[in-house]
Amino acid sequence: MANGPVETSQPNLDGMARSHLTLAALATAAVPGVDVVAARTYSLGEQGDFDSALLTTRDGRELVIRVPTSQSAETEQSADLIALRALTTGVRSRLPFDVPGYLGQAPISGTRAVVYDFLPGDKVSVQSIGAADGLAASIGTSIAAIHGLTTAFVAEAGLPSRSAAECRQSTVTLVGRAADTGRVPASLVRRWEQATDDDGLWQFTPTVVNGALSADSFLVRGATVAGIIGWGSLQVGDPAKDLHWLLAAHPESTESAMGSYLAGRGLGSDAQVSQRAMLYAELELARWLLHGLDTHNEGIVDDAVQMLDGLVDTVHSDVMNPLSPPTGPVLTVDAVEALLDSTPRGRTAPDASHLHTDSYDRSEFENGLAAFESEFDSERPDDAASDGSSSTNTDPHADRRSSSE
Repeated sequence: MANGPVETSQPNLDGMARSHLTLAALATAAVPGVDVVAARTYSLGEQGDFDSALLTTRDGRELVIRVPTSQSAETEQSADLIALRALTTGVRSRLPFDVPGYLGQAPISGTRAVVYDFLPGDKVSVQSIGAADGLAASIGTSIAAIHGLTTAFVAEAGLPSRSAAECRQSTVTLVGRAADTGRVPASLVRRWEQATDDDGLWQFTPTVVNGALSADSFLVRGATVAGIIGWGSLQVGDPAKDLHWLLAAHPESTESAMGSYLAGRGLGSDAQVSQRAMLYAELELARWLLHGLDTHNEGIVDDAVQMLDGLVDTVHSDVMNPLSPPTGPVLTVDAVEALLDSTPRGRTAPDASHLHTDSYDRSEFENGLAAFESEFDSERPDDAASDGSSSTNTDPHADRRSSSE
């Protein structure tokens, strides 16, 4: 959570913003015995999704209280609570950074106020992640620590656990839904279908993943990751889901982060993780398109279509090959800024998560991805074992093609 709370006044579910004094009183009901001596309005750039306050207790602790101001924010908060409870003290002890601690809750106006430990730290943008100062390496190490957790606690908490085959099928379904809109250029559909048809791309061992990592997830102190927030998508799944946003960083930063990630994982068998990460990055545009159509927002649809058209020019020479060679999209700064201005931040809609891609310079991106690939080449054993997916040669898109003919 960033330093320097911002004063805001946003409407809540009742139509009025709750003051920091009201929230302080709620905290005393949510956490028995807490003695609040100071309170101030606090914001994480959540665009009014929560009424929040930073509280100081008599014994010097700092707490954060948050009350959702919309149904979608309430859903996000509920998912986050389940994940935080699953992250027990034992699990957290194996992570090199802090995770918000749940302290208590109190009902209010049909929703609930939730109190957490305050995590100090500064927010960063993907463009500001540096390799020279060690921050990129710290990010890679932190992600590796998440992926290195044992998976049993996720299932015990009733959180999703997906096999490699299920991750592949969900991607096939997403590609099919996007293709059926008629708004995605045929060359991109073919490119994505070739990627999902490539058996080798989906031979990986699922890991614990945060599921919604972006630069906004990280709190840093100096050049070290101090905390990670936003755990509502915690699950067992494809590790590439937590990596694709890093491909928008400067090449040196991408190389540093991925090098530290590989060193932290201590393996080289998932040789195609960078290609799946690239696929997921491109499919963020498809998710954005579907989100616009699902919410009947023509502005979002137009943004998505424009960027998909721009992506065609970038990958045109690669569409006859699967996403195995290093390839990548180039998004214009204006297009990305327009998208990010209108994208709901800080939460993930079901099967339509907000866009995690940023503007790319093609030469810089390819250099960064090539460096990432060289790390895998040096780590990968000659006979990399496959795990977690089938190697059948069936066409996963056949049903969709048949139904549309």
